Amino acid sequence: MSVSIGIVGLPNVGKSTLFNALTNNDILAANYPFATIEPNTGVVPVPDERLQKLADLYGSQKLLPATVEFVDIAGLVAGASQGEGLGNKFLANIRQCSAIAHVVRAFEDDGVLRHDDTKVDPKSDIEIINTELILADIQTIEHRLPRLQKEAKARPEAREQASYLESLLRHLQAGTPLSALPSVDEAAIADLHLLTAKPVIYVFNVDEHGLTDTARQDELRGLVAPARALFASAKLEEELKGLSNNDARELLESYGVSETGLMQLIHAAYDTLGLQSYLTAGPKEVRAWTIHQGWTAPQAAGVIHTDFERGFIAAQVVDYDDLVAAGSEAAARAAGNIRTEGKTYVMQPGDVVEFRFNV
Repeated sequence: MSVSIGIVGLPNVGKSTLFNALTNNDILAANYPFATIEPNTGVVPVPDERLQKLADLYGSQKLLPATVEFVDIAGLVAGASQGEGLGNKFLANIRQCSAIAHVVRAFEDDGVLRHDDTKVDPKSDIEIINTELILADIQTIEHRLPRLQKEAKARPEAREQASYLESLLRHLQAGTPLSALPSVDEAAIADLHLLTAKPVIYVFNVDEHGLTDTARQDELRGLVAPARALFASAKLEEELKGLSNNDARELLESYGVSETGLMQLIHAAYDTLGLQSYLTAGPKEVRAWTIHQGWTAPQAAGVIHTDFERGFIAAQVVDYDDLVAAGSEAAARAAGNIRTEGKTYVMQPGDVVEFRFNV
């Protein structure tokens, strides 16, 4: 299954610089508004050390990691929902993303223009973006409601849907994004692609000191709680680009940081979206597959091919750690570590699986 993250924020907060670092890309990252006009897309492999170990064990020809797609969306401004800047064109690009990474400037640099030439103010910046997303959702619901209200006279289900959308509209009009509600009926709004219903991860773009300034980080977290907040330096991430793993690790450690912004964001996205990976392995390839937490073996098989889910018979499952400790699939089988699971089995993150199915 595909995972896409839309990178949004005001102009000149470091979105494109961060995108370049995350995707090892070289798009224009300039010090003026709307340097990004069309959304830039980069597909990034999810780092997973298990793949190489399995490839060594099986003598695999290829390694195929799970991937995450990042979409660098042009800077929003106040009034975007009404067409300011490049307006709704930008907002439309967010609708197809699984989650939103909201980049917020939290560093001082007189050489980098702020979008309105005033002092750096993360709280205000967050409010501007959230307001535009809320206003866009209000427009979407208000556009849909008249048709449902008309259909409600003849269809009870249309009446129920109209009533539900009216309740969501009241929350939005009160300034509450849908992601802040205790629950949302995703099936009822699936075709509306409402922006504020998407999970949001806040990425505070800090300077080098801000990477380890826990007091400042707690202050910034308080602006967005209970949403997930990450702290990264786009400048440092740019320096990491192209370095070997060892050199990158040493550079990170010199700043008191253990993970790159990419790894932080991928982990946060998987946690926020409720995702996990399972593995398949053999002489031809070793591969990681992304699924939702709680999915059963047939559902997981369906990610490989829909025929696998329809014709599912059983899954041969071994835990990754048990397989590596055994040293081979044959040894793991001899030790009784490979088991047969049926249709109700719930997949676990360390599963190495071979599916059996009827065509």
